[in-house]
Amino acid sequence: MLRRRWARLWLGLLGLGLAGLPAWSPPAPPVAPDNIARVLREDASNAGFTRVLGPRAFAFPRDHAAHPDYRHEWWYVTGHLEASDGTRQGFQLTFFRYALSPRAVASASRWRAQQVLLAHFALTDEVSVRFIHHERRARVALGLAGASDTVGQIWLHDWRLEQTGAAGGWHLQASAPDATLTLDLQPRKPVVPQGEQGYSRKSATPGNASFYYSLPRLAVTGTLQRGDRRVSVHGTAWLDHEWGTSALGASQAGWDWFALQLHDGRELSFYRLREVAGSADPHSRGVLVHPRGEARPLDLAALQMTPLRWWRSPVTGIRYPVAWRVVCAAEGLDLRLEAVLDAQEWPGSLRYWEGAVRVSDYASPTQNRGAGYLELTGYTR
Repeated sequence: MLRRRWARLWLGLLGLGLAGLPAWSPPAPPVAPDNIARVLREDASNAGFTRVLGPRAFAFPRDHAAHPDYRHEWWYVTGHLEASDGTRQGFQLTFFRYALSPRAVASASRWRAQQVLLAHFALTDEVSVRFIHHERRARVALGLAGASDTVGQIWLHDWRLEQTGAAGGWHLQASAPDATLTLDLQPRKPVVPQGEQGYSRKSATPGNASFYYSLPRLAVTGTLQRGDRRVSVHGTAWLDHEWGTSALGASQAGWDWFALQLHDGRELSFYRLREVAGSADPHSRGVLVHPRGEARPLDLAALQMTPLRWWRSPVTGIRYPVAWRVVCAAEGLDLRLEAVLDAQEWPGSLRYWEGAVRVSDYASPTQNRGAGYLELTGYTR
């Protein structure tokens, strides 16, 4: 079933008529949307790909690059920007890599592709209360898209995320008809491995896991152009990189994930894996990063997430919990997460909710504690 879902999805995304078009073109034919959680489950078509079976040491800068022996991978950057004109923006740029086969097939055709890329670019305008989102997709062929397996360099047409120099910096660029974002990012804290030293188990089944690390605080400078108006921006960002071959078990419906940057210099992230029955999977994990970079791993017992408010998408009819209470008693945290804008759903090829959130004290909602991003997958009508 999953193989057929992927086949329908990617054939629709990467039809021959689409692959040779310029970066901005008339909309592609409709694609049957799918749930991002479903496509990460175990499937017979994963045979031949390398599995994540235990911890291993990360090696940088190599591990910022692609890992084509594994079936899927993504690079994910979110952040919050203040512009020179006083406006505030949340932003997201995500690249998804998906391998169609575990090994290259000999072919003289330049059109032949072993991998495909899907990318999402979004801005959440806190002043106009508007969610701008765009999706691109292309085969890794003909120079349309690619992900280096030696350095951190990922691109899809003119959208790019790439390392810059020995200081660990990154450059990000994404353009759309209604917005162009160009940013330089410099890490202010070291890499933080997620899970068990970077080994992120998603269920008890061997191989249902990924390698996963974060850069939890990057200083950001750059420009944002909207129409003929260009402004300088600055702020902070969070970068995640994760790869594997299968991530979820058959009994799991999806996950609730957040990454927060607190004003006191700490960062907090957590992913709560949801069972179909509604309970949280014991493999749910997170991390609390202290101001000097020391990381404290968190298990399910260390953090409680309680939904406070739900929103129903007028596009898909799916209900999402867009406000949460988050309690981490050991760190003295009792927080409220509230969506900057309820309508931050991605209704395209992969359906999920991803958006900017405000962070406040639960007992004193007017006390601003920070900002972050929230991701919700696997929800239904």
